Amino acid sequence: MTNLEQYTPGPASGAQIRKDGEKWTLILVRELRHSPEKVWQALTQPAHLREWAPFDADASLGTVGTTVKLTTVGAPTPRVSETTVTRADAPEVLEYKWGGFDMRWQLEPLGSGTRLTLWTNIGHRFISMGAAGWHICFDILDRLLSGTPIGRMVGPDAMKFGGWQRLNAEYAKQFGIESPNWPPQAAQES
Repeated sequence: MTNLEQYTPGPASGAQIRKDGEKWTLILVRELRHSPEKVWQALTQPAHLREWAPFDADASLGTVGTTVKLTTVGAPTPRVSETTVTRADAPEVLEYKWGGFDMRWQLEPLGSGTRLTLWTNIGHRFISMGAAGWHICFDILDRLLSGTPIGRMVGPDAMKFGGWQRLNAEYAKQFGIESPNWPPQAAQES
């Protein structure tokens, strides 16, 4: 059994939503046991992103003005979006767009670790799904930074995972929205 097969996510926590008209923003906060500098590397460097993020990057996201191609992992057909890093204040704030959605990462020292906050706008029908997916990505990131990587789980593979299904339902309940069951076949495959 691999480490990923033994992985079970904790309960849904550290997430909230903000609505501004038709724009919905998902805000996720996670306390990591690693320094802001170490977390910054994982957020910006392609080799690190390949281990935990839902996209691959063809260049570093660590410099303002850099144009980077982000490729969604696990999509039925490759979805590539080109972005320009609009803010990169290492190791504190990183901003860019992914697939037209704003991504803002904030890293704050917290003891010997980091409080990581992600703000991303997302379609309201997908907000609990996004929270569940990022929850799993952050768990995998934490293990990667601890030196015990368990492998990336994103996209359709994550949605087939029973832990993702549970998180999706828990976040939907926390957000006061109807729990989407997409894709419908996912529940039967886990």
